[in-house]
Amino acid sequence: MKEHPISAVLLDRSSFVEEVKQMPARSYGQFCGLARALDAVGDRWSLLIVRELLPGPMRYSELMASLGGIATNLLADRLRSLESSGVIERRLGQTSGVVYALTPWGSQLREAIEVLIRWSIPLMASGPGGDVFQPRWLAVALEALLRGRTAKPPAELGIEVAGSFMTLRIGKDGPHVIVQPDRRPDTILKAGPEAVLRLAAGAITIDQALSRASVHGDPRVLTTVLGAAQT
Repeated sequence: MKEHPISAVLLDRSSFVEEVKQMPARSYGQFCGLARALDAVGDRWSLLIVRELLPGPMRYSELMASLGGIATNLLADRLRSLESSGVIERRLGQTSGVVYALTPWGSQLREAIEVLIRWSIPLMASGPGGDVFQPRWLAVALEALLRGRTAKPPAELGIEVAGSFMTLRIGKDGPHVIVQPDRRPDTILKAGPEAVLRLAAGAITIDQALSRASVHGDPRVLTTVLGAAQT
């Protein structure tokens, strides 16, 4: 008898389910996948903490600095809740101290977060206004907006934005962004975050982007990496 695919998925994840210590005290009390998911990550700031950890582990102080408006006691509460739900875990840092990181199960929230980022394009059209910006958020957004794009051979574009530097690589497996890489690509785009986001979303053309940005190196790399967003 052929095994049902859903049963196979449940069996594959059964070992991880045992690692979930407890569900949050507050619950919708509904036997529904969406309700159970929101029980775990639906509190204010929870998904933003997950967003912060998608590029890699962070220290408590780094989370505080990046999230900005969150109170320290609320951050501590959200971290405890996410850890209890099995979404994040504490690890020893590379040098010393403790860092927070997504568990393999928590990392699967990338897909949901990327869908929400793509859905938010009309909400981003009005620009930043008075909202704050962190380059780390752009790294997550670029992978979301360019998901499904490929390039052969691979191409790398450096992006300098808001005093930070990242490398956007498009290869056969799709987009990948490295914040503060060890080396810089030969071609670098220097632009504001709004222009980079609008270009990645296909809301403006490369020519329009270059009217408010600059490229150092081979401009054909910009077309290879971000030009596909125009089609």
